Amino acid sequence: MKSFEREITAKAEDIDELGHVNNAAWVRWIQDIATAHWYEAAPPEHRDRFVWVVIRHEIDYLRAVLPGETVTGRTWVPDPPRGARFDRHMLFTGADGKPRVRAKTTWAAVDKATGRPQRVPPEVAESFVS
Repeated sequence: MKSFEREITAKAEDIDELGHVNNAAWVRWIQDIATAHWYEAAPPEHRDRFVWVVIRHEIDYLRAVLPGETVTGRTWVPDPPRGARFDRHMLFTGADGKPRVRAKTTWAAVDKATGRPQRVPPEVAESFVS
């Protein structure tokens, strides 16, 4: 599996005082999709060994998403990891196919046993890198 998609529908708790999806909801959705991708693609021995932490978010808000609207979030990792880190890309599109949000997030692998950053082994990366 190289890329991953999931649909998300904006709920009342995702909406801010301006009537559209709040920035915090987008960050949560990015994390939820990235985590779901990891659990879908990684074998159990990799999931047992590593946890991922976000160290950077870059988010471009292109169009508003309103209550009840559904977006499709797609994520992929275009380049091999650099040490413990890799960049994950996200694109959220509406039912009309137009982009709503584009993001690039940087994640670091952490060894669960030590709690320390860990270089991403090639066998872990191969499930994700496009």
